[in-house]
Amino acid sequence: MNLSLSRRVKFHFRLYVADETQNSMRAIANLAALCREQLPDRYVIEIVDVFKEPKRALEDGILMTPTLVKLAPAPVRRIVGTLGDSQTVLLALDLETLDRAA
Repeated sequence: MNLSLSRRVKFHFRLYVADETQNSMRAIANLAALCREQLPDRYVIEIVDVFKEPKRALEDGILMTPTLVKLAPAPVRRIVGTLGDSQTVLLALDLETLDRAA
């Protein structure tokens, strides 16, 4: 991976949550903090509430919440949970090289 190129890439995340449950709110806060720290000005976060859009969640294969999907850049990656351990999230989403490049 070209690390200088990776610094310019825009990341697109979709976070599936279940209303305003405690785990959903934690996942939103943890993802926002991680993005601010690791990807300043290079990310888009889309929140999908599975209670408001159940058909979309099913079509996207979401069976548990919170579920985070990294849509771009490829490859697509998924992680389930509150995203509290940033190092695990970076590894799961294939973003660990960003930590070394900073």
